[in-house]
Amino acid sequence: MDGKQKINCTVGSCKYNNSDNKECTLNKIMVTPMENCNTKKADESMCSSYEFEKELLK
Repeated sequence: MDGKQKINCTVGSCKYNNSDNKECTLNKIMVTPMENCNTKKADESMCSSYEFEKELLK
């Protein structure tokens, strides 16, 4: 490992998901709280870097 963390992702519809190894291909991601949450639980946040992969529509 090169000393950097890797982000695993199983969201197949995201354009940054490398489906071969289930890794995010972005250099960094933005994680934000869900609307109207004080983020006391892990499921109250989400990856804001998500973008829909339009190629899936073909």
